[in-house]
Amino acid sequence: MIKMAVAGSPISHSLSPLLHSTAYKILGIEAEFLSEEITEDKFGEFYFSAKNAGYRGLALTMPLKEISIGFVDRVDPVAKQIASVNTIIFESTGSIGLSTDLLAFKNLLRPYFGKKISILGAGGTARAAIGALKGTGTEVTVLTRSINRHDQLHAAAVDLDLSFLDWHRFEEIQDRDLIISTTPAGATDGLSFISTKADFFEVIYHPWPTELAKRYQNLGKTVIGGLSLLVEQALFQINYFTQKEFDFDQMRQELLKVGYAAIKK
Repeated sequence: MIKMAVAGSPISHSLSPLLHSTAYKILGIEAEFLSEEITEDKFGEFYFSAKNAGYRGLALTMPLKEISIGFVDRVDPVAKQIASVNTIIFESTGSIGLSTDLLAFKNLLRPYFGKKISILGAGGTARAAIGALKGTGTEVTVLTRSINRHDQLHAAAVDLDLSFLDWHRFEEIQDRDLIISTTPAGATDGLSFISTKADFFEVIYHPWPTELAKRYQNLGKTVIGGLSLLVEQALFQINYFTQKEFDFDQMRQELLKVGYAAIKK
């Protein structure tokens, strides 16, 4: 049996245990996937406990994606690029930190490569989205309340045409092809606009839909939900954890089905 866990805080809403358990059952793999409420100050203790207990790997959510870099033995170049780790694999030669967030964004953002994208927020998820756009010729504008993270965002994809706007200038970005919200629940509820040409990508899946996602849906725009991102990055995690090849398209459909059913409850 292989043993894994998703860790973060808050974690009670996470669908990762459901998605992973479903996938391992489909693949015929005996596995245990736990959910652990872990804050930053408790991560070190949890990390070494999992390592010593023979865990195969960890899936990490907020607020652990940055602090975890200091614990793993090796950081994958993709994760190093965006200074964010959401997946840890324990191997006989040591632990490795990866970012399946970036890989998931790369798949989901492919239709918008080379176009104009705006991103709300400047944290680890924003860096993953920017990192996924490296080398695509995409024009990216970031709306943020603080200038403190501008350098980190530039480092995620140094070749991008990257610019910044104050958070309150939201209505000015409605001419973009896509707007990605990477902020916590409730952070965008007060944002408003009259008209838009943009599609919308909301990384949150709980609660769903968010108020801002509803506004774009009501205008008939394409809306990508956080469940799509969660499932996409989970596909890569499942592949890493099991070292087993499978049909991503088929597994994606199965996991989206159980995920949507869980959200509607």
